[in-house]
Amino acid sequence: MIYPPADRHNGDDPYQWLEDAHAPATHVWSDAQDELWDTYAETLPGREAALARVRELSSAGMVGAPVWRGSHSFHVRRGTRENHAVLHRDNAPLLDPNLLDPTGATVLDDWQPDLEGRLMAVQLSRGGSERSVMYVVDTGSGGLVEGPIEGCRYSPVVWLPGGGAFYYVRSREVWLHRVGTPVAEDLSIMAGDASYGLASSADGRWLVVSAAYATRNDVWLADLDESGPERPRLRAVLESGTPARTAPCVGRDGRLYVVTDLEAPCVRLCVADPATPGDWHELVPEDPEAVLSGYAVLDGPALERPLLLVSRLRDAVAELALHDLATGVRLREVDLPGLGSIGNLGTRPEGGHEAWFTYTDHVTPSTVLRFDAADGSLTVWEEPPGAVKPPDIVTTRMEYASADGTSVPMVVLSRSGDTGPRPAILYGYGGFGKSLAPAYSTYILPWLAAGGVFALAGVRGGGERGESWHQAGRRELKQNSFDDFLAAAETLIERGWTTSEQLGACGESNGGLLVAAAITQRPSLFAAAVCSAPLTDMARYELSGMGASWRAEYGTAADPVDLRRLMAYSPYHRVRAGARYPATLLTVFDGDTRVDPMHARKMCAALQWATSGPGPVVLRREEHVGHGERSVSSGVRLAADLLAFLAAHTGLRLS
Repeated sequence: MIYPPADRHNGDDPYQWLEDAHAPATHVWSDAQDELWDTYAETLPGREAALARVRELSSAGMVGAPVWRGSHSFHVRRGTRENHAVLHRDNAPLLDPNLLDPTGATVLDDWQPDLEGRLMAVQLSRGGSERSVMYVVDTGSGGLVEGPIEGCRYSPVVWLPGGGAFYYVRSREVWLHRVGTPVAEDLSIMAGDASYGLASSADGRWLVVSAAYATRNDVWLADLDESGPERPRLRAVLESGTPARTAPCVGRDGRLYVVTDLEAPCVRLCVADPATPGDWHELVPEDPEAVLSGYAVLDGPALERPLLLVSRLRDAVAELALHDLATGVRLREVDLPGLGSIGNLGTRPEGGHEAWFTYTDHVTPSTVLRFDAADGSLTVWEEPPGAVKPPDIVTTRMEYASADGTSVPMVVLSRSGDTGPRPAILYGYGGFGKSLAPAYSTYILPWLAAGGVFALAGVRGGGERGESWHQAGRRELKQNSFDDFLAAAETLIERGWTTSEQLGACGESNGGLLVAAAITQRPSLFAAAVCSAPLTDMARYELSGMGASWRAEYGTAADPVDLRRLMAYSPYHRVRAGARYPATLLTVFDGDTRVDPMHARKMCAALQWATSGPGPVVLRREEHVGHGERSVSSGVRLAADLLAFLAAHTGLRLS
């Protein structure tokens, strides 16, 4: 089905009219696209088989690591038939989004217990909006203490001792709220054009405030015993405007620990006296080949000496090592179960020799592990509730050369014993310093079980090799991300994993931009493509969603130099009439407040008008869902449809 431009006089942007989601013409167009997708989807072979397999794999559920407060532990757990994870105190449910909203549209965005474990600040959003609303609940009864507090959007929360007040972020401003008082009486602590973060020491004495910008943050420390909570005396941890990302925290031993990429793109750990927070010295130096991602102080009478547990990412794969706390010297490695990812390292606020964290890899659902420094053991603390047998897969880590000769990491997953060219999916992201870390995926596993190949390319713009890797794929260097992705496709073909007739490209959000750029620059490399919630119109991305906050990543159309660079790769503007584009599926979510669905609408219309390829260009639209976490049932249907589409156009048999 072809949809010609509605405005032939606007040659540079003939589908600008599709930006208005509420316009009658857009409704008519969207309804036609819904009908086109529904009709086409019914014909996809293997769709029901994919749905059944994805649903089975999703029934594994998940568990989160415990957070200890007072005499209680708090964690999230999703059962085999639940749409969303349930927040528990100890082993009893405390807040269940599935009961709050049986439709699955309500999401628990965040939660933070007070220091004594008696009250809990929880944030909920509905319909995918990511506009969090905060409530305070009693952890004993589960009853509502107060709320709602609007406009929080994943706000960090720092409780004061006693649970009578907390700091939080609302509408780009840091506030102090007294429990039981009207929100209108909250005290403003700091405001400005930044994304604010908050943290505190385990005893609540030291407050950390950070103001994050594109590639740096300004950070302050306050001794609340000295200044009081109403007017905290904030002292800079480093000079304002320093080009670095820094995260300080005062430990139980009274030292200020500072994680920073200042003069260390792969991050180092420094220490200081909190009385002079800007006077650091290095404790754990940078490893130039592995990014330091976290640490935990382990102490207590069971140990001969205090220790430091340090996590790193080597090409996005987690590593764990034990260090001497006093000197920072690495003592030994801690063997993880496989090539996977781990979550934050959590300890008891009062100290001790134990640390808890989540672990996942390509075949292992999120599982909680416990490290005991007293005997050096690493054991399973809690497994997900459902047992699912994954396929037997082989993980191949490799390097390949991009267009400029840069060596880029890639992970290739395949079923054990399979050889020769096979249908393959190439997945990438390449933006905002985010790494493609190994994780259990109900999307990847059915593809592998059917005999397909799945490749994850760690392209520049991501964080696989630290901040310098991010810098090498942003703004004026953004084309490096696309070159890396295209080189990954060529490598898979040259090394015999697949062929261009069997290769599909897939990406979400910034990864959707990556895929859209790849198929408009080299359409013949791919048989199929999936762009999920993509950015495609880089001339107007700043005007909707959260686009204005991404100027430091992409540049701004208000600058003529930036605009030329944006237009050089903007996928929507590179669509050419008569080009043989691969079969393309664009997915959008009507509740998306992060990436405006207009990007996918405009790209879909342009490709439908332009393509001479035999494959379809279709748009899959979903209501009451947004960019972030979705219900399991929604995710299952989406994954099955993506798999069935890619299988149909790369030759993989799913049934």
